[in-house]
Amino acid sequence: MRYAKESTCLSDEFPAILHFPDIIGNSREIRQTLHLVAKVAPTACTTLILGETGTGKELIAKAIHDNSPRRSKTMVKVNCAALPANLIESELFGHERGSFTGAFERRIGKFELAHNGTLFLDEIGELPLELQVKLLRALQEKEIERIGGKGSTTVDTRIIAATNRDLEKEVAEGRFRADLYYRLNIFPINLPSLRNRRDDIPSLVHHFICKLTTRTGKEITTISKYALKQLMNYSWPGNIRELEHVIERSMLLAEDKLIHEIQLPSNKEHGQRKTTLMDFTLKTIEENERDHILNTLNYCKGRISGSHGAAEFLGVPPSTLSSKLKRLGIGKNHFVV
Repeated sequence: MRYAKESTCLSDEFPAILHFPDIIGNSREIRQTLHLVAKVAPTACTTLILGETGTGKELIAKAIHDNSPRRSKTMVKVNCAALPANLIESELFGHERGSFTGAFERRIGKFELAHNGTLFLDEIGELPLELQVKLLRALQEKEIERIGGKGSTTVDTRIIAATNRDLEKEVAEGRFRADLYYRLNIFPINLPSLRNRRDDIPSLVHHFICKLTTRTGKEITTISKYALKQLMNYSWPGNIRELEHVIERSMLLAEDKLIHEIQLPSNKEHGQRKTTLMDFTLKTIEENERDHILNTLNYCKGRISGSHGAAEFLGVPPSTLSSKLKRLGIGKNHFVV
């Protein structure tokens, strides 16, 4: 099996001081994402990471922090969806002893813990409206007030927020404050879904096989062309997180050192997802053409000309298809043969 290059330092495209060891892939889409990371990381700019669940938003946040002047300080993480509404304010801003029932001691909030560092607010779209007002004030004034406190505390905290929600729609429907959205949306980074960066699947598979060897106790060394083709043709509603779980399950089921077949989730497991407007992904004509050609080549097992070749299905001469492959940067390593 041939794997795409796994190095993500991206040679001359980014300054040598920048490193992205946790980001696997070298597709055009992920390179564009890392280009944005390289632009914003050296600054203190508030960053909003957008993308479907499982696309690696926390890894991108970590890459921004690790390549920033604040890298020696703490990156504090808060999952806004995992905390009860009545505890989020205390979690973010802290509280004084005796400020409410159960406040037996003083608590330092995440904003203060991240002073001179980075605060990563994951699932920011889940933050209750009443807390959004206080978060906005903290962002604008760079001051916070502990619950029960008598004064303000100045904090120098860089904010990186992330969500899988459409915040513009949330604003339009009254579930998210417009002023907070504009304050967070200074430098947005939209993460590509896995189905839009299929070129990275071989590298990701190799990475997960190596990573999961100890956990599974299985010495898997490679994957069959058929299994890889299954992975390349799947829609990945759960993105990279789903891919990791599928690889782990397939490793556990493997009878030898080769993954012969992938046990993909059934439609039932995904609740028989229906295509909606929210599932629609905007692409350029060139991106649509590239994806269509790649899918056809995979279906034809890499055969370009002749009977049942990709050119025949696409309705173009083989020479025209070859020219398109060159123009779109599609090589043999991009499809299963």
